[in-house]
Formats: sequence, structure tokens, C-alpha cells
Amino acid sequence: MKVNKLQRVFLHKVNGQDVRLTDPNENFAITDVQHFYSGTYPILTNAKITGPEIIDGEAQYRFETTMGTKG
Repeated sequence: MKVNKLQRVFLHKVNGQDVRLTDPNENFAITDVQHFYSGTYPILTNAKITGPEIIDGEAQYRFETTMGTKG
């Protein structure tokens, strides 16, 4: 029996398009990854984390914001 560890991928929507964020450290908790990327994407500080969803051999987590856009 062979056990494969799934690669974690984090998705965040920017201007209506999904941005794939790589796993900065496989030992990080999901909230640590969120905090890591919040420096680049400040909206992630209030985002909800959903997942994982297993797609094409990857564990995909999604950062979903409840903030709306103005205009």
C-alpha cells in the first residue's frame, strides 16, 4: 500500500478570478497560512476558510470574503 500526501493549494478571488496561493510551509495550520498571506492580501484577515475539496490530487482550500465591493 502506498500513501500519498496531498499537496495543499489555497484559492482566493481577486477581481473575479481565482488566484492560486502555494503552501508556504506544510507544517503551518490553515489559519497560519491565512495570516502569512494577509500581508499581501489584507482582505484575508476577515476571510472565512472553506475546504478542503479534493480536486486533481490536491487539497484545495478557499479563502472567502464576505466583504462587498462599492459601486
